[in-house]
Amino acid sequence: MLNSVQKFVILVVPVLSAITFHEFAHGYVAYLFGDPTAKNAGRLTLNPIKHIDPIGMIALFLVKVGWARPVPINPTFFFNKRLGLFFVALAGPMVNFLLALFFAGAFRILFTIEPHSIWDYLFLRPILYICEAGVLINIGFGIFNLLPVPPLDGSNIIISFLPDEIAQFYFKIGKFGFLILIILFFTGTIQKLILPLIYKFTFILLPM
Repeated sequence: MLNSVQKFVILVVPVLSAITFHEFAHGYVAYLFGDPTAKNAGRLTLNPIKHIDPIGMIALFLVKVGWARPVPINPTFFFNKRLGLFFVALAGPMVNFLLALFFAGAFRILFTIEPHSIWDYLFLRPILYICEAGVLINIGFGIFNLLPVPPLDGSNIIISFLPDEIAQFYFKIGKFGFLILIILFFTGTIQKLILPLIYKFTFILLPM
């Protein structure tokens, strides 16, 4: 029952937090493994402006699929390349799942508050919507990025376990990754894969 402006306002905080913490986590874990690339590029920050891709953000609100500016990572700096690739790739989705838990916790606390005036009602309802959206978006963002399609995080997790020759071949597929994702999206494959998981975990986290 919300209009487009209301939906946009409600989604801004969850979307920006999901993108910002996701990219920051990648850069920070890479830095812990010895890679200063993200830090030197000024990307070890929670300033969302540093992580937003304008086209990706517009696409997210228009067609429900978007992207951020990837944090630059150079695995040659890692003191352990395989572990570095694994934990750097895993960091982003894990932070999204933690954010989903945070928003779910806030929702559960606020859900128990009984509004005593119209002002309480007008304040609580938008915050509840934001928390609910925060759960949905972060779960969706985390699961989506775990798909094993280059250049998503799931592909780097898999690469960290592969022998070098196979990993190099898999890595080369990355140049077709965006095209593969577009095909999977417009055929409805991605939706069929991740939407049931999103709804299942949201049902678990949020009181119905």
